[in-house]
Amino acid sequence: MMCIQTQGKLCRSLWKGLVLGAVFTSFVILLYSYAVPPLSLGSTESPVNIPCLPSTRPNQSQSTSNASSHTSCGPRHNLMFMKTHKTGSSTILNILFRYGQSHHLQFAFPRGRNDFDYPGYFQRWQVEGYHPGACFNIICNHMRYQHPEVSLLLPPDATFVTILRDPALLFESSFQYFAKVVPLTWTIPGSGAEEKMVKFLHNPLGYYDPSGFNAHYLHNLLTFDLGYDNKMDVGDPSVQHMVKQLDNRFHLVMLLEYFDESLLLLRDLMCWEMDDVLYFKLNARKDSRGSRLSSEMYKLAQDWNALDTLLYRHFNATFWKRVEDYGLERMQQDLLELRRRNEELKRECIAGGGPVDASKIQESGLQPWQPIGKMSIQGYNLKKNISPHHKQLCRNMLTPEIQYMSKLGADLWLTQLWGNIRSLLKW
Repeated sequence: MMCIQTQGKLCRSLWKGLVLGAVFTSFVILLYSYAVPPLSLGSTESPVNIPCLPSTRPNQSQSTSNASSHTSCGPRHNLMFMKTHKTGSSTILNILFRYGQSHHLQFAFPRGRNDFDYPGYFQRWQVEGYHPGACFNIICNHMRYQHPEVSLLLPPDATFVTILRDPALLFESSFQYFAKVVPLTWTIPGSGAEEKMVKFLHNPLGYYDPSGFNAHYLHNLLTFDLGYDNKMDVGDPSVQHMVKQLDNRFHLVMLLEYFDESLLLLRDLMCWEMDDVLYFKLNARKDSRGSRLSSEMYKLAQDWNALDTLLYRHFNATFWKRVEDYGLERMQQDLLELRRRNEELKRECIAGGGPVDASKIQESGLQPWQPIGKMSIQGYNLKKNISPHHKQLCRNMLTPEIQYMSKLGADLWLTQLWGNIRSLLKW
């Protein structure tokens, strides 16, 4: 890449940052390799064959269909939430963190970081404190899903849940958020991510390299996160096998576009209370009020992410069957209550009544993690005069993922070190 003279200082600064970043990243990887003990396969008791040993407080019995009321079940505590990218899942994590904290549940957290060595496949040795037979109540951090590995960490009656998003809108969000860490986007003509995205969608095969670093973020990301080959052709027989397998493995597939309805289905499935699923929207971009995709770009994004589109259409149909089973009138009544309670807490907790740009967040403990090169993720400020009854709840509901994990005892030394490096390089 040649730098014209008027941009020389900017280019030198960029290359200096990249070189320093590479050195620091290599150093971090070296530290991590010493910090994480390898999984011994020479043991006489192979960990592959040692399942989770359930706690003395079992999950209540359940079926894959939603119960019609809470009168016949008690709250369930064992949950696998498959956290997909750019689907509102950070907000769900906050709900799970609060629930687990209040019920003294055990989380399976990653070693040293806030994801399970993504984009590699999940391995159970990546869990902090893992040993053969270890058992956890909740697993919910980013991973590339591998069902046999996950299932051995949870009691056999655990509930499995994930969330999907309209693939065209997911692609738009992912391109905006991850473009700077996907090198193949750097050569696309255009002055900004939006212009580059339009160029890409008009000729994706001309720009996309499936073997490129972080390329998975720009092609069938849901399929990839769920553990499948994101390069399959939709006509491949393996695709229908994938859909059937996901149907059998997950008790509930939520949809971002119907977030409140999804939370009510989750609440019903887990036999939780309305208090357990109250939320504030977390990790939202300041320019995320609506899609800027034209109808043409929307269709191109769907076509480029054909596997995700097929998954979304299938689970959109099953979702509305679940809503019917829940009861349409009951759903409308519960939606009104959920939204009313959320608004009440918003007035009680949030200074100014809504999110603010990162530069205006007053407490570092409420500052969300930002993408490289941007300060585009908004957060909140706490009101000063919150009632004692709601003070801790308000703080918990507004606490971003990384800070909340630290509060729950996760050792995030690698994530924190990377954050310090980014601060030093002003990334």
